[in-house]
Amino acid sequence: MEDALLAELDRRLAEADAELAALYPGDRGVRQPVHTVYVPADKFHAGTVSEWAAEARAALARHGGSPAELAEALELPPELAGEVYERVRAKLEREPIEDLRIDFEDGYGTRPDDQEDAAAVDAARALAELVKTAEAPPYYGLRIKSLEAPSRRRGVRSLDLFVGELAGAGGLTDGFVITLAKVTSVEQIEAMVIVLGSIEEAHGVPAGSLKFEIQVETPQAILGADGTTPLGRMIQAGAGRVTGLHYGTYDYSASLGVAAAYQSMEHPVADHAKDVMQLAAAGTGVFVCDGSTNVLPVGDRSAVHAAWRLHLRLVRRSLARGIYQGWDMHPAQLPSRYVATYLFYREGLTSAAARLRAYVDGGDSGYLDEPATAAALAGYVLRALDCGALDPAELDDLIGIDTPTLAKLARRPHRS
Repeated sequence: MEDALLAELDRRLAEADAELAALYPGDRGVRQPVHTVYVPADKFHAGTVSEWAAEARAALARHGGSPAELAEALELPPELAGEVYERVRAKLEREPIEDLRIDFEDGYGTRPDDQEDAAAVDAARALAELVKTAEAPPYYGLRIKSLEAPSRRRGVRSLDLFVGELAGAGGLTDGFVITLAKVTSVEQIEAMVIVLGSIEEAHGVPAGSLKFEIQVETPQAILGADGTTPLGRMIQAGAGRVTGLHYGTYDYSASLGVAAAYQSMEHPVADHAKDVMQLAAAGTGVFVCDGSTNVLPVGDRSAVHAAWRLHLRLVRRSLARGIYQGWDMHPAQLPSRYVATYLFYREGLTSAAARLRAYVDGGDSGYLDEPATAAALAGYVLRALDCGALDPAELDDLIGIDTPTLAKLARRPHRS
């Protein structure tokens, strides 16, 4: 009877099993950048990344020139500031930007068609130069105008020009990604899939290789007219091309009537939107990215320190909420981005390592960790490795396992 019953269950649940596996494939096994840097298209050139790096290092030297100065500026315990200071300096030398987006949307504005045409081609050529010289960030791409009727043709044309030029120059890699702004409907995602297929065919790009992020900055993306959220349907409508959901702090807050002085990554309407985004993305392999703060670290020393403290607090808040990526809009935000990120990982490494060792070896860490928590702990350590908060050489001393084993614990299919 048992065999017959189980066979009947398998038959009845086969369709649901297949649907679950297809809709929720789990972690993609790729690195998630800690931030996305947005640069207006007309201000981008082949020297942009090196300029941002130089400005970020200068800001750190000028306003936090030693671990002690940084500790005072950011109100940190001196020992913690000392632990991350050299790592941040090295990061700003080695890999100052993890993800770069050339902006043809709000950061660029509305220009005559001939100007935007030229900007798309010029930006793609400059980006291709960075790719050829291995100076491009691990992830890079462009943000296009929305597929709403007023900007639809312009957005598609800029994307076509940009991809055509970049592909022709050999600048398309697995790190290339497109951001689609101000999404309001599932139909726009379906349309984007058609657009990308057409562009791939037109420029000899491998079918299905162009990926994109959905910018969540309209109320319609969070709650549809039928009272349900369309985000899950948007991800599925992307037919495997959607890699991220990016929160737009100011467009979304303003559209809900939040006064300018109170628009923030930590406003309750922002938290609600991001909670919905996390739920929609869970198990799909789609990354969730927080927005930005428009309080820039510019001006005198006091103003820079105040902006750094705000940025650090907001970044750490996002990390604690399980959102591991955000936007940066100014070079002087890079020091506070990496200080906040490295502190988040370094502070928790000893505890995470002890719990993982106990889980693997069957020891006692003081926690009764289940497989799901062990996966979260392993994912935490992998993210620390990815961004430079943890050195590979430290991994064996801390936990006594190698990266492939760590990835297996984290339920990641592979590492790239």
